[in-house]
Amino acid sequence: MSVDRTIDDKDIEILSILQADGRTSNAEIARQLGMAPSAILERLRKLESRGAIRGYQARVDPHWLGLGLLAFVFVRAEEGVWARSTGEALAAIPEVLEVHHVTGEDCYLVKVRAADPEQLGHLLRERIGAIPNVRSTRSTIVLGTVKEDFRLPVPARARPSSAAEAPAEVRRG
Repeated sequence: MSVDRTIDDKDIEILSILQADGRTSNAEIARQLGMAPSAILERLRKLESRGAIRGYQARVDPHWLGLGLLAFVFVRAEEGVWARSTGEALAAIPEVLEVHHVTGEDCYLVKVRAADPEQLGHLLRERIGAIPNVRSTRSTIVLGTVKEDFRLPVPARARPSSAAEAPAEVRRG
């Protein structure tokens, strides 16, 4: 069963508004787009059910939770190319924010939060290092963040300049 991934210009505008502020009300989105709130609600439900909108959440400042240290950890594992057990085990660790299967010498790039270098060391030794297939790790501690944004670049228009250039799920008939 294929998923319908077509979106129109109004859907793109709705996604842009919600990415800027996920708490924007349906009535406010409707006002900005010159539509009825019921039409916005219907579009939102469709975007949610089709998976275009994955969810809504508050972005909490990690310092308020005592998790001021940010690190990226390269993990090398001994498993087949398409095995997922190590990645799933990494993802189950609460301090792990992101797990990316990558190319190159390492298998995974993992974004983690910890209180301090001591807690990071414990996390690397006792949690990540305890995963059976993990062979080695390399860590980079972040000294400062210039940009961190979870908003995706939303195209100005729903359609590419040429229908032939568009992936099948974006083409219009």
